[in-house]
Amino acid sequence: MQNPRFGSTESMVRHQLDSLPSTDLINAHPVRSDQLGELAALARKEIPGVRASERELAEFLQHDPTSIFVLCRGRNLLGGIAFLYLNCAGVEALLNDEFNLNDPPRRYLARPDEDVAAIYVWALVAQGRGAIGLGNVAEVLRGARFRSADYYAQPSSTEGRAFLGALGFTPVPSFRPDLWIYQRPWNRLREIVAPSIQLMQNHAEGSVSDARY
Repeated sequence: MQNPRFGSTESMVRHQLDSLPSTDLINAHPVRSDQLGELAALARKEIPGVRASERELAEFLQHDPTSIFVLCRGRNLLGGIAFLYLNCAGVEALLNDEFNLNDPPRRYLARPDEDVAAIYVWALVAQGRGAIGLGNVAEVLRGARFRSADYYAQPSSTEGRAFLGALGFTPVPSFRPDLWIYQRPWNRLREIVAPSIQLMQNHAEGSVSDARY
């Protein structure tokens, strides 16, 4: 695949990513081998600059079979979403613009048996109502392996930026141009609560100390 780009997403959602509701109307599941050719053709049609082949997608899946999801309604393929599951070194390399997203080095990707440090949205295409299936994907990525991982994405169009904004992404300062982040709600809460707890502890220790003298 080329640099991550966003294809048509006609059903614009207006929710934080982790609060998207799941739905029975769209089936979202890791791509099967018999769907790779159709998904690659859809990506080439809908995402400018993408030249993904069935073989390339198959090679990408060899590292982690759960890194590409398809969005289907019945037997109709409406879209798909591909992720890079980064380890800690991968997050640092992403922020410093130190690796080629077209051919991500395996050393920056979390192993299938390893907790994920960050989730990079590599490519997304959803036709018609396919976008509402993102709630089903988000539900999977709230599992234990992914729960601590914030999302990153790099849109290449005005539509892509609007879509990310609707999902709660915001631009993040980095050496990689136009990088956006979606911070998990529980990670935001931890950033707020931890300093407050520390302040309370410091205050309590100061009170005990004062009581001695």
